[in-house]
Amino acid sequence: MNRGGLFVLGASCFVFVTTETIPVGLLPQIAAGLSVSEASVGLLLTSYAAVAALTTIPLTALTMRVPRHLLIATTMAILAISQLIAVFAATFAILTLSRLICAMAHGVFWSTIAPVAARLVPSGRAGRATALVFLGNSLAIVLGVPLGTALGQRLGWEVALGVLAGAAAICVAAVLAVLPRLPALPGDLAVRAGAQLKASIRIGYRRSVAVICLVTVALVTGHFVAYTYIAPMVRRDGDVEGAGLSALLLGYGAAGLLGNWIVGRFVDRRPRTLLAALAGVMVVSLAVLIPVLGAVPTVLAVLAWGGAVTSIPVILQAAILRVAPDARDAASAVYVVAFQVGIGGGALLGERLVRAGLLGWLPAVAAVLTLVSVLVVLASRQTFPARMPAPEEVPVPA
Repeated sequence: MNRGGLFVLGASCFVFVTTETIPVGLLPQIAAGLSVSEASVGLLLTSYAAVAALTTIPLTALTMRVPRHLLIATTMAILAISQLIAVFAATFAILTLSRLICAMAHGVFWSTIAPVAARLVPSGRAGRATALVFLGNSLAIVLGVPLGTALGQRLGWEVALGVLAGAAAICVAAVLAVLPRLPALPGDLAVRAGAQLKASIRIGYRRSVAVICLVTVALVTGHFVAYTYIAPMVRRDGDVEGAGLSALLLGYGAAGLLGNWIVGRFVDRRPRTLLAALAGVMVVSLAVLIPVLGAVPTVLAVLAWGGAVTSIPVILQAAILRVAPDARDAASAVYVVAFQVGIGGGALLGERLVRAGLLGWLPAVAAVLTLVSVLVVLASRQTFPARMPAPEEVPVPA
């Protein structure tokens, strides 16, 4: 197992996730600084997700022949450049443009990261490798977003984005220095971009891939309906804002880190049980947030929500690699599109409800969508088996 390579991939995930979600924590500061409404700032997630969803499959196809280590370094370099543009954004339009530049690299990065992680470990350990790398996602929620929020509240949101630009540049150097040379696989080199694009579209029609994408869209849409506006929501429910919001986001991420560690131990063994249980915790947590119950129930519900939702992408990404071992990059690209559809759709639906003065409806809508995903998981026994054989139980070809 190449632990150094997995660490660098995890660090890159940390920076990418922090960058993608930092507007959630700095929503009031960005809105005040650029003289726009909080609902408009929430649309940054929608526009970002829309561009990522539209460009993931074609850009993944076009870059199929690029060595994987160079491709990850390039996407991180684009991330750094986009954040520098954001630092000096004088208008909301320029800030939005910087986000859209980043979004074009987003899909390629996330389509590549899990297959690369799988190449750094022995066969049968792809799920665990993905869990280790995706600890960076959890740490982004644990440390990245809360610290970025605190930094932005004290020194300005531009400073927070500048720090992220520097972190992305460091990741570029680390990827080039630590990751081994990872040329495109022979099968990838033999396929032209047009054929690869068609293959990526076709693979979405596989039943198992389609089921995973359906679950992903329902779960992620539900999550981002509420999470995009977590700042005004917890302000309403528990009078939590300012330093209290930073602390709550820190606890949210810490719960996710713990959940990720637990899931990493079992993700290759019991995917259906884990996924249904975590989504069920989300449903209950979101239901608690529907009425205004005060600070303590709000904080406990948000912590449980964070512990569950942060771990779910590990299970879904491992499932995609499992059901499409012959076309991991293509299947991952389709999964990324589904994820971005969920982010954009959830943020947009949340924005519509907030503008209509229906902030209190957000957790209810999120709970219903998450419950739909639970039912699909329980009904899809082949895609999400109750038990998978341990790596040592998998027969080795003669």
